Amino acid sequence: MTATALDSSIFCDIFTTPEMRGIFSDETRTGYCLAIEAALARAQARLGIIPEKAAREIVRQCRIENIDFARLKKQTERIGYPILGIVQQIVDLCADGLGEWCHWGATTQDITDTTAIMQVRDALELVEKEMDAIAGALAELSRRYRDTPMAGRSNLQQAVPLTFGFKMAALLAAMQRHRERLAQLRPRVLVGEFGGAVGTLASLGGDGLKVQAELMQELGLGQPEIAWHTVRDRIGEVACFLGLLTGTVGKISMDVKLLMQTEVAEVYEPFHEGRGSSSTMPQKRNPISCLYIHATAALVRQHVAALLEAAVADHERSTGPWEIEWISLPEIFLLTSGALAQTKLMLTGLEVDADRMRANLDLTRGTIVSEAVMMGLGPHLGRQRAHDLVYDICRKVATSDEPLVDLLARNDEIRRHLTRAQLEKMCDPAAYLGLAGEMVDKVLAREGGLREA
Repeated sequence: MTATALDSSIFCDIFTTPEMRGIFSDETRTGYCLAIEAALARAQARLGIIPEKAAREIVRQCRIENIDFARLKKQTERIGYPILGIVQQIVDLCADGLGEWCHWGATTQDITDTTAIMQVRDALELVEKEMDAIAGALAELSRRYRDTPMAGRSNLQQAVPLTFGFKMAALLAAMQRHRERLAQLRPRVLVGEFGGAVGTLASLGGDGLKVQAELMQELGLGQPEIAWHTVRDRIGEVACFLGLLTGTVGKISMDVKLLMQTEVAEVYEPFHEGRGSSSTMPQKRNPISCLYIHATAALVRQHVAALLEAAVADHERSTGPWEIEWISLPEIFLLTSGALAQTKLMLTGLEVDADRMRANLDLTRGTIVSEAVMMGLGPHLGRQRAHDLVYDICRKVATSDEPLVDLLARNDEIRRHLTRAQLEKMCDPAAYLGLAGEMVDKVLAREGGLREA
């Protein structure tokens, strides 16, 4: 029986991905716990803390096929945590009482936190792969439409022209920053936990830090400088990163669905037979990926807040905030994977109508480049006088349906300084793109360097 969109047999691959679900599944999580217990036994045997024979037996039994999940469920419900149940099953499986050396000097939170970090490590690899694909799609769109003019929009109104390539390159630059953030946070975040009861490793005497170092080397994780049982900035940083990342893909979805409006019709999600169909209106082609991206990104932000709440923990072992992570950390990754997958699907097949972009530039009969005219008149009339004059003429365009250039050319004050030919050039949206192309080139050059690196 399933109950949520993330585990629904109908919705699960819309809101998340099978690969990310796999990382946070009961089986994989338990497998990480077993890997940690086995690594701990090996490390302690090397240091002479537990018998080599015990370590071999513990490692032999630390296999996922040995775990009775029905029993583990009952043990977890009774105890409150799954780790002791897993250890108990290993102990029972080991011959000659050797299992009593399992989990030597560790505490439940050590194994749980280190398991979470191993999940985060593998999950971030999936995230990075999707980020690279999205960046590649944005780079291709930036390159292809570098010089394709369209209306820039401010407060949902046409502002001044830019290019579709510029619009895509601005998003690509954000993805580049996200990839930098990911590289920077990994060393801080991918650090294991092994501190014992309150973090002091007292149960292992003088060998505690040696065991800790050996264990982290076994697991391929960083060694903590001090226990972080109730200092949760590592988890919070991952959450904030995913909040920023999904905020960017949410921005992409917002722009695409607005550009898909019938009255705009400049960009469309990829077409597949029946996709976006209405049950009552045969003509409809609704955005679909955009909607799922928007929804998942919004929920990620709520989970970010929850994970930051988990940072307010009490003393050396918390009473409740920690368990927030058990719910929110998997879901934030699952939802992020869904948002990224839908974004990749959308961008790699995005349909762009350059002709419609050009036609929409002409909707205002030239007033979209009123700034160009104002700036052209500024040296002759002064900026404020030029602004007021062009403002009044734009109002006349709105009420008369005459092109801006005609009204400009008939104005005596303007004719004294600018010819009709000069005004026509000023009123061409394609001639007022600023340094859009050069900026696109800068972002694309940086992308090339990142990919080479």
